Amino acid sequence: MKKLMVMMMMMVVMVVVSEASMVQQTCKETPNFSLCVSLLDSDPRGSSADTSGLALILVDKIKGLATKTLNEINSLYKKRPELKGALYECSRRYKAILNADVPEAIEAISKGVPKFGEDGVIDAGVEASACERGFNGKSPLTSLTKSMQNISNVTRAIVRMLL
Repeated sequence: MKKLMVMMMMMVVMVVVSEASMVQQTCKETPNFSLCVSLLDSDPRGSSADTSGLALILVDKIKGLATKTLNEINSLYKKRPELKGALYECSRRYKAILNADVPEAIEAISKGVPKFGEDGVIDAGVEASACERGFNGKSPLTSLTKSMQNISNVTRAIVRMLL
C-alpha cells in the first residue's frame, strides 16, 4: 500500500514538472521569456494547455489589454481634450483589435489555421504602434502601447510554432 502511494505521488510530481516545463519550453522560443512565463503562469489554464491553448491564453491577454487601453482612452477624452484627434484614432485602432484581430486569431487558432491567427496577432501590435505614433512623441499611452507590442510579439512566436 505504501509503495502504491509513493508511486502515485511520484506520478503527480512528474505531471506537475512536465506541465511547468511545457510553459518554460514554449516560452524559451519567444522574444521575451520572462513576460511569456509571467502571462501564462497568471492563468490557471496555462498549466495544462498545449501550444494552441497557450496561444489562445495569450490572445485573451491581448484582448484584456486592448479593453484596458480603450477604457484609458475613454477616460483621457475628458482629462486631455487637446489630444482628442489622436485619442479618436487610438480608439478606432483598439476597437479594430477587439472587433477584428482578436476574433480572427481565436477562430484561426481554434480551427487549426495558425497563419491567419498570426496575422491577427501581428495586426494588434501594428495597431498599437500606429496609435502611439499619432501622438508625435507625447503619448499618455506609451506604457500600454509597449505592453501590447510585447504581448503581440510573444504571442506571434507561439502561434508560429503551430505553423
